[in-house]
Amino acid sequence: MPLYEYRCGKCGKETEVIQSFSEKPLRICPHCGARALKKLMSAPAIQFKGSGWYVTDYGGKKGESRESSSESSSDKSDAKDSKKPEKAEKAEKSDKADKAEKSQKAEKAEKADKAARKSSPKG
Repeated sequence: MPLYEYRCGKCGKETEVIQSFSEKPLRICPHCGARALKKLMSAPAIQFKGSGWYVTDYGGKKGESRESSSESSSDKSDAKDSKKPEKAEKAEKSDKADKAEKSQKAEKAEKADKAARKSSPKG
């Protein structure tokens, strides 16, 4: 069921109410009793579930306070910094693989040269 926000035109207090779509909007303020409630426009709170959605797409974890979310943003920057060494490691591994491949080719070429020298008549 959706959550609707109302503001009283008389006292100015805001109220949040969970109502079904079929219910009529509230008109009487629960704080002062005046018939001056107006429905406010607000962003819907939706959360996509299932594969293909990242945890970072949501505002925060359940039970997480705003203070801890600001701390987690600094953790995210630390995580970005920690990814840089991963990229360096991958580059290093590919460099090692390239060097190993080149050394194997060089060894094969040396063996082929030795075999050619043995089979050719000495002059």
